[in-house]
Amino acid sequence: MNWKFERSKTTIRWMLGVLLVLDLALVGVNLRPGMNVYAQKQERARLQQQRDLLLADVRRASDIQKRLPGVQRECDDFFSRELRPASSGYSSIIADLGGIAKQSGLKTTAVTFHQQELVSRSVTEVEVIATVEGDYPSLVSFINGLERSSNFYLLDSLSLASRSGGSLKLNLQLRTYFRS
Repeated sequence: MNWKFERSKTTIRWMLGVLLVLDLALVGVNLRPGMNVYAQKQERARLQQQRDLLLADVRRASDIQKRLPGVQRECDDFFSRELRPASSGYSSIIADLGGIAKQSGLKTTAVTFHQQELVSRSVTEVEVIATVEGDYPSLVSFINGLERSSNFYLLDSLSLASRSGGSLKLNLQLRTYFRS
């Protein structure tokens, strides 16, 4: 009988061991969804942040769309105020550059134009290449005069070279625009 009792004890121990292993497996399964909940919370926070960024972009786009008529009016004002009509543009540029050079005490040696139509913008882009000669303070005064001119100029490049007798030669490449 002792033998049967020992066998029953061993069987019970084995069953308890199997139950213990199953309990541990269930604990592992139950903990795993807890980790997924944490990952889901992080994903939700990331998605909410992304949604907030997209909503901010939509608000900015709506604000831009509301301001478009005002921007169009400002562009039209700029075109009419700053850009010369093509019919009188070249003579006004020659007169303006000559006047600025004369006021600065410089001698204009060459002015050339290259034009390109920008049909989509209803303007003509004019590249102006000019060469002036004089002393350094006069050249600085000339560049300052260009900045303050009533004509609209974009200075693309300039190069300086020395000439005999202490004078300097300034080569300018400018752009301006005419209304079509």
